[in-house]
Amino acid sequence: MPYLSKYYANTIIGYSFSKSLSLAGERIGYLVIPDEAADSENIISAANIANRILGFVNAPSLFQRVVAKCLDAKVDLDTYNKNRELLYNGLVSYGYECIKPEGAFYLFVKTPIENEVEFCNLAKQKNILIVSGVAFGCPGYVRIAYCVAYKTIEKALPGFKALIEEIGK
Repeated sequence: MPYLSKYYANTIIGYSFSKSLSLAGERIGYLVIPDEAADSENIISAANIANRILGFVNAPSLFQRVVAKCLDAKVDLDTYNKNRELLYNGLVSYGYECIKPEGAFYLFVKTPIENEVEFCNLAKQKNILIVSGVAFGCPGYVRIAYCVAYKTIEKALPGFKALIEEIGK
């Protein structure tokens, strides 16, 4: 990638490794503030203060070392595609309405009952961990990550089937 600030004045670059290295939930990345940017010293100071205030999002030193070793790593996208197809096709075959993802490693499923938080709790009883869509601005849906082992999805599908059968939809 070209050095962007050479071509675009006052460019600040922020990057996260959470998606590219499959570090779901980890908050690790970098911020580039070129010296040429207007008020670069003030921006750097503001970034430092924000980092101190939001100290709970600092990446553990172990992850910082891991990321440094993985900078040239390639992610096997076939694994995600295989997982997505298994989960999506399984859920649809049971009668769930899903939005098929085209780039993420999670999918949104319309809940078969009105209260998605209640649906998450029912899923938890089947040893399935899903997240309410409200947290992502999608009420009435749940988010299911498939950045897990293929076997994990295989084990979860019978629980999803039993869940929708118990609900009666």
